[in-house]
Amino acid sequence: MVTRRGLLKAPGAATVGAATGVGDVRGASATSSPRTFVLVHGAWHGGWCWRGTADILAAHGNRVFAPSLTGVGDRAHLFSKDISLQTHVEDILALVEAEELNDFILVGHSYGGFVISGVADTLRDRVSRYVYLDAGVPADMSPGSSFSWSESNTPEARETRLKLVREQGNGVALPAPPPSAFAVTDPSEVAWLQRRLRPMPLQTYIGTFTFKHSGSIGMARTYIAGSKPPYAFLASTYERIKDDKSWSFTTIEAGHDSMVIAPGELASLLMEI
Repeated sequence: MVTRRGLLKAPGAATVGAATGVGDVRGASATSSPRTFVLVHGAWHGGWCWRGTADILAAHGNRVFAPSLTGVGDRAHLFSKDISLQTHVEDILALVEAEELNDFILVGHSYGGFVISGVADTLRDRVSRYVYLDAGVPADMSPGSSFSWSESNTPEARETRLKLVREQGNGVALPAPPPSAFAVTDPSEVAWLQRRLRPMPLQTYIGTFTFKHSGSIGMARTYIAGSKPPYAFLASTYERIKDDKSWSFTTIEAGHDSMVIAPGELASLLMEI
């Protein structure tokens, strides 16, 4: 398993491909068709978290986009109390339109699963496959249904988070948990996350998104569950999806932030889809 720390020691793209065990860059390009990937990060993160995985995908000839959602990552300076899940859905829709993307793989990690579900409501089969990486999935995406990130938490967890908003987030921001919450334990990776995690705008947590066209229901969908260890917040999601025939379900032997912990394994898994 290649860690982000080990990956960043590689001096060039060819070395990156060799170090991850996913093959020589030229060989991979010759035997498989390059794809386009749009990677959507989870809460408190930014496009930076995909660095290792994105570098490997690109080294194999794929086109990769890893934007930061408004208010976090390199867009943290745009933080506003009005930023919501709807805002983040529009972020990705705007990227797709600006780059004129079609037939691409849309990956959403954690909170990013809610984002790509909203994106799917507009794009539908313009996306070749929706990949939920240890991600949240709205229980109901039928037309007219509304969804809020906070609804995916137990009442106890929801109150704990709202208390943090009141006590540490000035009533408008949901503070970031420590890296250990994402199963990141390597000291260098912990420090890397601590420098970059940013608060989430409150409305991304309590605001609602209303589906008009069934979200990702009926679309080609894959769920990748982190298994080492499983993410406690997603236990009910795993149970709901793993035996659902409308999904392709698989696992990755890494914790919640697999793109940080095991970028090589994750890149290989994505390229197999």
